[in-house]
Amino acid sequence: MRTKTLTLTVGVSLLALAAIAGVFTASKPAQSQQPKAVIDTGGRTKVDMGDYEPVVPWPLPLPDTHHSHEGWTWGSGAGVWAESPDKVWVAQRGEIELPPGVPAWTCACMLQPPRTNTGRRGYSGKPLFYKMRREHLVFAVDRSGKTINEWQQHYEFLAPPRGSGLGEMGRGPHKILMNPYDPEKRIWIVDDDMHQIMIFSNDGKLLKTMGERGVPGRGPNHFNRVTDIAWLPDGTFFVADGYAGTRVAKFTPEGKFIKDWGRPPVDPANPKAGEFWSVHSIGISRDRRIFVADRQHHRMQVFDEDGNFLALWPTGYNSSALAHLVTHDDHVWVADWTTNRLVKYDLEGRYILDIGGPGPLPGQFDGVHQIHVDSDRNLYVTEVANCRSQKFTPKKNADPNRLVGVMARVNAERTRK
Repeated sequence: MRTKTLTLTVGVSLLALAAIAGVFTASKPAQSQQPKAVIDTGGRTKVDMGDYEPVVPWPLPLPDTHHSHEGWTWGSGAGVWAESPDKVWVAQRGEIELPPGVPAWTCACMLQPPRTNTGRRGYSGKPLFYKMRREHLVFAVDRSGKTINEWQQHYEFLAPPRGSGLGEMGRGPHKILMNPYDPEKRIWIVDDDMHQIMIFSNDGKLLKTMGERGVPGRGPNHFNRVTDIAWLPDGTFFVADGYAGTRVAKFTPEGKFIKDWGRPPVDPANPKAGEFWSVHSIGISRDRRIFVADRQHHRMQVFDEDGNFLALWPTGYNSSALAHLVTHDDHVWVADWTTNRLVKYDLEGRYILDIGGPGPLPGQFDGVHQIHVDSDRNLYVTEVANCRSQKFTPKKNADPNRLVGVMARVNAERTRK
């Protein structure tokens, strides 16, 4: 199947979905408590994705190698990392059951009511009326979206099932990462539920774990809902820890603990520098500044590589920064869940522009959880609430200023005191 970019197909897609919706609403639910499934065609056709075109469909349906996917679709999008334009890694929190009669791979975001497996019971906290399975958690696709590698052998390890002694059920990966300076291209997975970092070879062999599985804490080998990692060229890395850990931890290339910094606010109404509430994302600029998303305080904090405070700036009123990317052209792109936009700032926190917006259509967002860009300037995002991944290609004659830059390559030597 050839993958095509979306140009004027939104209206056509809506018509097709509207036609299918009649079939869905006429289907009898398999269980009496299951609501009728309808497709949200909702009139949200204005998509401002800057100088990008969404690629639809992407990724392509997973192969039925292990079992049929009839009646199932993508799960909550946890992470995405472009090893190259021809090999893009995707992490999701399993798969979601579709209502009877709904074609496989229909985005759960288009259902009414929508479905998600971002948590054990979805956002409501109530028991779910549909099934989910924690499988197909990590896979890689080529530039067309075709699966070229998948780690089905690890699904029980990455999402421990009921009865494992590790809670009701693990969600699976929080983000998927790669040290950009690593010639072996090892895959790093952070798991906030399991309080662990897991390091795999590129072909899926587990090489090392950091943190005690299922045990939260703060120390050289304990994390508390760890969320993200960033690297220096020599392999030194910084861990965002995390939802509950309220710190940044620094490690040697071999994984030996060096130091950490950060604490909860003494006065929650007036948080100070170095005080965190949900350290959800971390990145490093070319000049080796460490940018830390202090999500629930609606701000970015900036440090040197020794943890000395440099600056802080707001990410918007009541914003919720799920991810950010520090780029080689010296900007910071922030994924704000409150407005569901990708917001561009300079390194001092001055707003420049934003793209995207809320909704379930291609080019719209709900909960962008990780951002990455390949060497061809293709943009990738995963969404926890829309339960999908998206790819965007630059338009012809695109303005580079309206495209997300590639990840910053950090200077090999210190340039800041």
